Amino acid sequence: MILDSGPVFGFSGRALRALQGLMFWRDLSAPRAVRLRLALEDLGPIFVKFGQVLSTRRDLMPMDIAEELAALQDRVPPFSSELAMTELERAYGRPVHEVFATFEREPVASASVAQVHFATLHEKDGGREVAVKILRPGIEPVIDHDLALLQVAASLLETLWVDGPRLKPREVVAEFDKYLHDELDLMREAANCSQLRRNFAGSDLLMVPEVHWDWCLRNVMVMERMHGIQISQVEHLREAGVDIPAIARAGVEIFFTQVFRDGFFHADMHPGNILVATEGDAKGRYIALDFGIVGTLTDVDKAYLAQNFLAFFRRDYKRVAEAHIESGWAPKDTRVDEFEAAVRAVCEPIFDRPLKEISFGRVLLRLFQTSRRFNVEVQPQLVLLQKTLLNVEGLGRQLDPDLDLWKTAKPYLERWMSEQLGWRGLVNNLKREAPSWATLLPALPRLAHQALSTDRHDELLAELTALRAEETQQSRLLAALVLVLTGILLALVLR
Repeated sequence: MILDSGPVFGFSGRALRALQGLMFWRDLSAPRAVRLRLALEDLGPIFVKFGQVLSTRRDLMPMDIAEELAALQDRVPPFSSELAMTELERAYGRPVHEVFATFEREPVASASVAQVHFATLHEKDGGREVAVKILRPGIEPVIDHDLALLQVAASLLETLWVDGPRLKPREVVAEFDKYLHDELDLMREAANCSQLRRNFAGSDLLMVPEVHWDWCLRNVMVMERMHGIQISQVEHLREAGVDIPAIARAGVEIFFTQVFRDGFFHADMHPGNILVATEGDAKGRYIALDFGIVGTLTDVDKAYLAQNFLAFFRRDYKRVAEAHIESGWAPKDTRVDEFEAAVRAVCEPIFDRPLKEISFGRVLLRLFQTSRRFNVEVQPQLVLLQKTLLNVEGLGRQLDPDLDLWKTAKPYLERWMSEQLGWRGLVNNLKREAPSWATLLPALPRLAHQALSTDRHDELLAELTALRAEETQQSRLLAALVLVLTGILLALVLR
């Protein structure tokens, strides 16, 4: 029997419920995998998401458990159709049939936070097929209670475990808290969907549904209905004539494009959220769904990640060690040669091997041991990226176990680095900063004249200092360009 999590028990009830749920193995009336799935479902949305991540890592757990946890991807028990209709009528302030020409009462997918129904718009609104996502009623207090439980556990972990401060559990939970609460606002999800669709406009790799903004609210999202086969149904995809190795490679390129080109990536890429188109010109393209959790990266994060990845793919372990120290992920006093040797010992055994021959369980264990030895700190802002990378690698393993992840990713990263740091990067930066120069440079004579002809010397000096700081980056680029052009002219003159 599981305790009720209602207001009578409050936080204590949720804690007791979690403890009882974690004792799932003591009930032997069903297979262990079923008992684990039911326990995660009963514990709540956060634990369901944890199970979704595990379900993509069949190399890290027994097959029966991985197969059963796959049911968490889009088959969480739905809330009633009557409640869904009530929620829609409350949201729109009118009967459902006045909003949609047709509405399928049975949900097509049900997740821990929301569920989806298919519908059709009225002819006056375009008559298009749509998918209607409805937030699960009463879900916010449940998530708040679960997060409070995680925060207590994180505080205990950080206080009582010697490795606690390095792993930053409280900061990781805070990041998770932020993204989960963003997921509870379907207007945010609609905006994420719209941004990702714009980023991949015209792409032959990824399709993203169009958002119908007129029908979107905080607890309801309406988007274009997409047709395809779930990516985990590999045999069905083969029967439809889809090139499986090709879509495995495309998945890697999509991931790196989102991360390094856009700094904006789909962070919930379990198989339940990805379809593959099987008809017409779009055949073989990925279809992304469920945009409640997205990750973002700063330019600094992207640069250091790219250097790490590229050095890793080139087996330049010294550069991997240096990049970790330069970015502050490892202490400044870390010996580069020792760190380099440790990274080599972890990475070298897995190169030039297809995914099916790599035990990521052992790799993760060695990485954890290495990070502990060199006091490498967890980067909370990268937790979503690490989770997504695990999803992508797990998908690649399911689609094409012979995929060489390293050879697939390396050319893309080299091209990206060239575009950012080579001649293309210089030209692109010059184009991007030119409007700022056009605004700032004409102001310099006026500021100089005011500095010489008025008593506001100190004030103007402060203005000039601020202006100089603002122009520093542009000036460096301009100086570099001038030097290069001068060198070219001299070379031509002296020939």
